[in-house]
Amino acid sequence: MLDDQKATNEYTVNSTEDVPTVPHPMDPSPTPKAEEESTEFAPLITMLWSLSVYSFAIGGMIASLFGGLLGDKLGRIKTLCVANCLALVGALLMGLSKLGPSHILIISGRGISGLYCGIISVLVPMYISEIAPTSLRGALGTCHQLAIITGILTGQILGLRFILGNQDLWHILLGLSMVPVVLQSPFLFFCPESPRYLYIKVDEEVKARDSLKRLRGSDDVTKDITDMRREKEDASCEQEVSIIKLFTNSSYQKPILIALTLHVTQQCFGTNVILSYSTHIFEITGISHPDYAMIGVGIVNVVFTAVSVFLVEKRGRHSLFFIGMRGMFWFAVLISVGFCQKSAWMSYVSMVAIFFFVGFFGIGPGPIPWFMVAEFFTQGPRPAALAIAAFSNWTCNFIIALIFPYIGDFNGLVVFLFPLLYMLYYFMEFPETQGMSFKEIAAEFQNNGGSSQGSKAGGETESLGAT
Repeated sequence: MLDDQKATNEYTVNSTEDVPTVPHPMDPSPTPKAEEESTEFAPLITMLWSLSVYSFAIGGMIASLFGGLLGDKLGRIKTLCVANCLALVGALLMGLSKLGPSHILIISGRGISGLYCGIISVLVPMYISEIAPTSLRGALGTCHQLAIITGILTGQILGLRFILGNQDLWHILLGLSMVPVVLQSPFLFFCPESPRYLYIKVDEEVKARDSLKRLRGSDDVTKDITDMRREKEDASCEQEVSIIKLFTNSSYQKPILIALTLHVTQQCFGTNVILSYSTHIFEITGISHPDYAMIGVGIVNVVFTAVSVFLVEKRGRHSLFFIGMRGMFWFAVLISVGFCQKSAWMSYVSMVAIFFFVGFFGIGPGPIPWFMVAEFFTQGPRPAALAIAAFSNWTCNFIIALIFPYIGDFNGLVVFLFPLLYMLYYFMEFPETQGMSFKEIAAEFQNNGGSSQGSKAGGETESLGAT
């Protein structure tokens, strides 16, 4: 799903050497006329390359706003099937790009693939949160991020020059994203529909019970039905929640602001920014193949996120997120120092710091924002909240890609440190949702804005060494 699509697109974003350009003349020796033509077409090539990079993020931004709406209209499983059709079309266009006008097919394929990823980024966390038992909601939600970064790592490995990342096979790499789509689509027909969607949205209690029995492996689903009945009674007392109402209704303002800040922090202070500097740092240290070092970074991310799967239900969301942010902050300081010093030994320090930075990102700030937004809201406002959170995530992704060439002119990452320090203290305010039902979490926000739980979580992190 989302993981392998992002993985195959990772190569397109990071490898500029094999981008289709103006055909070379048969004579390999350059002529004044050939050099003049190359200079003439340079702006056009740059524009087409930029479109191929940005079209994916733009597609994600657009589709993320409609993912929740489609999920409510068609159901979770049917919407996943529709999204898979988009993924298949996008993969085919990119895979066949060598047979036609490459720039048009690649830009179109990436844009359509972006639409698919935008829908999935809303729908998958929503579906997981609705089918998971309370005791496993965080662990299963973290598996979503684990699948994404595993797909990215797979794409990095397949994108090595001696495998598929070369002039002859790059289009096969782009088209490989259809493989997981083809393999996954038949299994969707065996996946049970979300019982919360069936019971609360479409009032199908019998189907909801059958779905719960399949998911729980037991005929006794009274507790789940009781929780959903209470949630449905509350939802029937209020009007349909739109994106605008999330910001105008006082009961939704605090959770939606925290949700937005979680996603903005994940993008602006996460691995996207650090990894943009890491290739340059790897080159400074004298590594002849930075792509292998980047694969090492991907492996670290996968390992630490897998650790988070087992810790999130034991240590809590708030504790893991704070530990991750604090570790990222201090290792970002080391990266900045090494980037500014330009000495060989400090560059190696920065290289090690990059690995630990990504590791701490995988522990908390990477996976937690995706499923915590779904936990903050009940069935009524959840689709709209996930839509606006995913939209903010994609928008930040697009902005970072747009302005990074200008940010890169600064010496190091010092520009990111002070906002990051502020975020460390800000996030002590969101409540701990471990072991709580959706109704209890909503009541926590309404009663005291999460202050008591936030204080409790803050105390837990203080015992771990937080200031």
